[in-house]
Amino acid sequence: MFPALLPTYNRADVAFVRGEGSYLFAEDGRRYLDFGAGIAVNAFGHANPKLVAALTEQAGKLWHTSNLFRVPGQESLAAKLVANTFADTVFFTNSGAEACELAFKMARRYHYANGNPERFHIVSFEGAFHGRTLAGIAAGGNEKYLEGFGPKVAGFDQVKVTHDAARDLAAAKEAVNEKTAALVIEPIQGEGGIRSFSAEFLRGLRKLCDDKGLLLIFDEIQTGTGRTGKLFAHEWAGIEPDIMAIAKGIGGGFPLGACLATAEAAKGMTTGTHGSTYGGNPLAMAVGNAAIDLATAPGFLDHVNKVANYLNQQLGALVAGHPAIFEAVRGAGLMLGLKMKVPNGDFIAAARDAGLVVLPAGDNVVRLLPPLTLSEEEAREGVALMGKAASALEMKVAAQ
Repeated sequence: MFPALLPTYNRADVAFVRGEGSYLFAEDGRRYLDFGAGIAVNAFGHANPKLVAALTEQAGKLWHTSNLFRVPGQESLAAKLVANTFADTVFFTNSGAEACELAFKMARRYHYANGNPERFHIVSFEGAFHGRTLAGIAAGGNEKYLEGFGPKVAGFDQVKVTHDAARDLAAAKEAVNEKTAALVIEPIQGEGGIRSFSAEFLRGLRKLCDDKGLLLIFDEIQTGTGRTGKLFAHEWAGIEPDIMAIAKGIGGGFPLGACLATAEAAKGMTTGTHGSTYGGNPLAMAVGNAAIDLATAPGFLDHVNKVANYLNQQLGALVAGHPAIFEAVRGAGLMLGLKMKVPNGDFIAAARDAGLVVLPAGDNVVRLLPPLTLSEEEAREGVALMGKAASALEMKVAAQ
């Protein structure tokens, strides 16, 4: 009998029924320390009181009206995002995939508005993940996600990545031609294995776009809302994009995404060129306003950086202490990865047995994406649980 739930997920046999701060509680009552945060979504911890209050208050007033009318929450959240970023304008979506979809459309429409409709190609980078829409999987270029869904959406050209800034920049320049509209990149690839691009490389892309009249799109869905210790990761490189897709942390657990842009980049997006029934609904806006207030509160990013530095140091000692299990630590802020010498799935299962939730990523990496409210004490507990999992795997390997 075909399952009632479409079987597209390889789910662990654990069901969580409650969350509190950095912890999750399963239906059997067991407590887990959460170093996954719903794939970087629960940035402010589970059941954050300020987010709960914002959602509950709005739920008692109004849930949905559509974008045929003004939504005051959109106006206030857009103003906050504009005040704290490069952007002049914001469009609200329900997800990161939708935010990327608009980013791609906006880049193409920009050149159309400039009288160059032939410029619709977008250059992306090997290892990328830009969502599961047909355009998103075309931009990501992962054959596993493309297989069986018909011809790849036209107009996406991918650059192989070596993480040598000079070589990769040369490859990006070679990929650009008279049909190119934009470049899209994640400052740190999450799904691709917590692979960071250097500030030098990102600055080189900015110059390339400026020189060639292209738009630079940053996908900060996973790296944004304070995850790397800045409000957005591109700030570490001292540059700004023309368009940026965000989601995950900006909703603190409520489905919310956004596409941010400069006025120039967005000039082609006139009335009727894009829309969303649910995007920017009052519930999402109430939570989003509370989330951005938390992320921009004095001391919040200082806390992220302090705990991240501590966790990084502890992870370095963990890797050194278990050389048969771990190869290296990757990432920045509280977006970290452990490059494994054993299958990452084995370690994830062992960590879960020890009471810790961690996540898979490409290139045989285990992702660590704890809530940004994580304390040093909780970071220390997480590393201890990872050590317990590593020791269990070492014993298993020795017995084979």
